[in-house]
Amino acid sequence: MKKSVKIVWITAFGSILFIILFILLCNWGVFGKMPDMDDLQNPSASLSSQVYAQDGSLMGKYYLQDRINVEYKDISKPVLDAVISTEDERFYNHSGIDLRALGRAFAGLGRDGGASTITMQTAKNLFTDNWATKNFIIRSIQKVKEAIIAVKLERNFTKEEILTLYLNTVAFSDNVFGIRNAAKTFFQKEPDSLNVKEAAVLIGMLKGATLYNPRRNYNTSLDRRNVVMNQMVKNNKLDKKAYDTLKLQPIELHYKKLDENAGLGPYFRMVLGEELKKWCKEHQKPNGKNYDLYRDGLKIYTTINPQMQKYAEEAVDKHIANMQKYLSSQDNIKSGRVWKDRENVLEAAMKQSERWRSMQAEGASEEAIRKSFHEKTKMKVFSWNNKREADTVMTPYDSIKYSRQMLQAGFMVMDPITGEVKAWVGGIDFENYKYDHVNFNTKRQVGSTIKPLLYGLAIEEAGFTPTSMVQDVQQSFGGFGLVPATSKTCTGSTMPMAQALAGSRNCASAYILKQLDNSGNNGARRFVDFLKRCDFKTPIEPYPSIALGSCEISLFEMLQGYSMFPGRGFNVQPMFITRIEDRNGNVIETFVPKRKEVISDITAYSVIKMMQGVMQFGTGRSIWGYNVKGEIAGKTGTTNDNSDAWFIGYTPQLLAGTWVGCDDRFIRFNSTYIGQGAHAAMPIWAYFYNKAANDPACGIDVSSTFAKPESMTNDIFIDGISGFVPIPGGEVEDAGAGSSSEYGEDEYENDNYNYPNEPTIQTKKDSSSKNNNNKPKPSPATPVNKEEKPKAVLPKKNN
Repeated sequence: MKKSVKIVWITAFGSILFIILFILLCNWGVFGKMPDMDDLQNPSASLSSQVYAQDGSLMGKYYLQDRINVEYKDISKPVLDAVISTEDERFYNHSGIDLRALGRAFAGLGRDGGASTITMQTAKNLFTDNWATKNFIIRSIQKVKEAIIAVKLERNFTKEEILTLYLNTVAFSDNVFGIRNAAKTFFQKEPDSLNVKEAAVLIGMLKGATLYNPRRNYNTSLDRRNVVMNQMVKNNKLDKKAYDTLKLQPIELHYKKLDENAGLGPYFRMVLGEELKKWCKEHQKPNGKNYDLYRDGLKIYTTINPQMQKYAEEAVDKHIANMQKYLSSQDNIKSGRVWKDRENVLEAAMKQSERWRSMQAEGASEEAIRKSFHEKTKMKVFSWNNKREADTVMTPYDSIKYSRQMLQAGFMVMDPITGEVKAWVGGIDFENYKYDHVNFNTKRQVGSTIKPLLYGLAIEEAGFTPTSMVQDVQQSFGGFGLVPATSKTCTGSTMPMAQALAGSRNCASAYILKQLDNSGNNGARRFVDFLKRCDFKTPIEPYPSIALGSCEISLFEMLQGYSMFPGRGFNVQPMFITRIEDRNGNVIETFVPKRKEVISDITAYSVIKMMQGVMQFGTGRSIWGYNVKGEIAGKTGTTNDNSDAWFIGYTPQLLAGTWVGCDDRFIRFNSTYIGQGAHAAMPIWAYFYNKAANDPACGIDVSSTFAKPESMTNDIFIDGISGFVPIPGGEVEDAGAGSSSEYGEDEYENDNYNYPNEPTIQTKKDSSSKNNNNKPKPSPATPVNKEEKPKAVLPKKNN
């Protein structure tokens, strides 16, 4: 044998051995992990977890790749025909590798099409490193691995199963994965309802998700759609005459993509996501690994009522948009005086902004960065218009002020018996302001909304009744000083406890606290212990000022505390998940109400009747001007200098509460009349209830009444109480809250925190007077700022 021939044979056999060894090494995972048999028999791509409302409608998703699986039977025939005709004409004739296509690809160096089959592309989507690379060696290894896995897939699955896997994992335009999400996003259809034109548009995207995106590149997408339909004609999947008609028709999109900013309840979904992350860390899959919210395709069923959520969001929008006009028209806001001596707030916000961080990352000097904040630029800022944004020109520094001067709100609705949360609105606009004002971590001074809890304790443990006479007189608490710090709000008169609550009398509340225990400060400590029994988790110091609501508590906790009144003495923990299922629909965990008895039903009913008095004759009486009906009990709350406005109200079927204020507490209403809870917060509750009560989907019966305990022989008639005089016109302005700084504690002794005057109750004639000299002036005091306050999000573009 000639030497040259020998070399040829050695080279040939060596090449064959090298190829075999290379394939074996790839199969053994030397060049990267390969799936084992269990992985092949149970393939799984990253699936988005889905959040469902009470009625089963989809609220949102958590995902790395937005993907939801469907079965073969749920995919329309045009989709199946289009994908085979375009991506793999001989799909049903090969075993994972198409040798003819492989030869064509080698001969034409890829110019005449690739060699990847649908099975190989499925392998790539499921098991290999799915990234684009121009490195020939790395790409060759990827291709060999895909081919090996494809052959194994063909041995383990039917053609229909492989086709379904492919369509469930492939990427479409706009970062949408899987045929179901693509159908829902671009056409608002299920995949089994897609027609030929729609199927061709979607399958056309597979050649280039960006290039053939019908939203961005309509003409190229239209051309690609027609190419796909032509391929269907060539493969006898579409009639030529039908094609000639269809190719002339436009693409008709019905585009709607869910993201974190869109859809129902974005604040709720954000809070829910954090809770679910904790849940995943505490629960394991059958394989021993923890669940992954973003990959495991969990199905989370919540208690949110879509209609109530819609009405809650509308109520917040309607009222805050109107209140913002009042705040923005104040002289100190228009002139910028509100920011005097607040440079530290603006400095911190500036350094936390995206502009500062990005310029700093680019190596800009601090001097240059600061200079950029004082140069006018075009930007989009939040605005109360239909788009919730406006184009404007201002300096980024001024945009920070503008953003932080926006009123914020929190509003939550729940079932007082089961604890099911029906609606959750954490702020005015999730895209611009991510901070949630409902959840446990957001605490604000609660003002007079604390009083029903104090009165409930007095009735439950100290023998008080709604008709018990109390003194509206300033009280001394020894070393803690006088409560309130000023006697200007005290009438000095004696009145029934029900009247004191209806008029939100601070001095009477201090009197009641003192009656709980006359030895030093034990009354306040007793009240704190009671709040703990009501499941308040926030640490509350036992200062006497808590009788006036000086403590800072979340709206979420306050609603749980109030639940014992309509709950007939039983406190219920708010719950917003009913069950969690895995990707296959197996129930992992169910959730049930957590209730415990805190007070007797007689005490609960007594407080209910007093709180109905608040709404009929006291600080909440203006609610009836919003055309609400039925039995309503509630309490307003206003804190020092109108920094916080509250209203929590309930019916026999529903409990809801709202807070309104600015994230920076020094930005507030100058007018107590405007800034009090009855005007700044209560209308949200009223707007919501008016719509919800008139919608059968919300299931509210306005004729329902609070049930009187069977053990009570006589009912309680608040308007018949001796000495109780209904307010003849207008409402009582809420009396604000004191603070621990008023009572001599060294830690707070340097805080300037005065107590505003309580207004005189006006008659209808007096309240209509143009020159009402009796109207109180708001206190100019600065509120305590002991904890880091919520940070407003800056304008979203070019700030």
